[in-house]
Amino acid sequence: MTAVSIKEVAARAGVSIGTVSNVLNRPETVTEVNRLRVQEAIEALGYVRNESARQLRMGRSRFLALVVLDIANPFFTELARGAELTAEAGGHTLLLCSSAEDLARERRHLEVLRQQRVAGIALSPVDTSQERLAELRRLEVPLVLLDRSDPDGATPSVSVDDVEGGRLAVAHLLAAGHRRIAVVGGPRGFVQVEHRITGARRAVAEAGLPPGTLVEVEVPAMHLENGRAVGATLDSWGRPDRPTAVFCLNDLLALGVLQEVARRGMRVPGDLALVGYDDIDFAAAATVPLTSVRQPTGLLGRSAVELLLRRATEGVAGVRTVDVRDDPPVVLPDRQVVYPPELVVRASSA
Repeated sequence: MTAVSIKEVAARAGVSIGTVSNVLNRPETVTEVNRLRVQEAIEALGYVRNESARQLRMGRSRFLALVVLDIANPFFTELARGAELTAEAGGHTLLLCSSAEDLARERRHLEVLRQQRVAGIALSPVDTSQERLAELRRLEVPLVLLDRSDPDGATPSVSVDDVEGGRLAVAHLLAAGHRRIAVVGGPRGFVQVEHRITGARRAVAEAGLPPGTLVEVEVPAMHLENGRAVGATLDSWGRPDRPTAVFCLNDLLALGVLQEVARRGMRVPGDLALVGYDDIDFAAAATVPLTSVRQPTGLLGRSAVELLLRRATEGVAGVRTVDVRDDPPVVLPDRQVVYPPELVVRASSA
């Protein structure tokens, strides 16, 4: 079916194309008689304005984009919700893409979004090397790094202090008397993985204990099934090598470990204490409620979009102040926003 044109609307209403354009964009400049005739013609013909073309002509877009690592991870689902609410409150629509932790797929998404001239992109990048960050800055689209930071401070970012988060988790387990702690995460090279392991090592050093207190277990991805695979190996470790506690670098891994060790008859926390990271909704609802390092997930999404809106709405008249439902407005002190994590202690480590 061929789209109805503005010329056809004008012919049907018996007015000029300019009058139809004014009804669509500046209705207060058109007489009530002509406005009603145009509106009746639009309804009768089923005319739908080409909003993308209009935005391109005006040189601005009302679309923002969010590109996350893995939309199947509840952490990113909650983050996206916060981002969407803030985008809507600022008069924009949010487009959601998932790279599935694949750099080639991420590049394809970004190129399409650049071609569509979105007003800004919040990106949780697969690769945060200096070369890749320099490449991202050449996109010519306002960009905010999400759940990552730029070491040079050249790109605005919103993140959590993951070094402190790793330290909090392991310090908690050490305070409970554990001296053999498995740290499960991966792949190595991911910034969050490295930072959380750095924090875990820091907690051991601050306690004056040997580095061997930690057993670092790498997994190919931080998914539920990899947690189950790790859980399946724990009862095969001979004493004294078997860890008495496990710190998983996200909650999906921790929930996988919990499922598998419970299936094998191990008690949590009696035989094994367990701590996760992110504090997704499922953490508190697990069979044994999971101790987890909480990230302000919704706030991360809100803050990233707020930074984008600052850039995307410069010089645009009539932009509304961002105010998300009953939440307090986001106050961002600078371009590099870092939020503190919080340890939420539950039954899995108590």
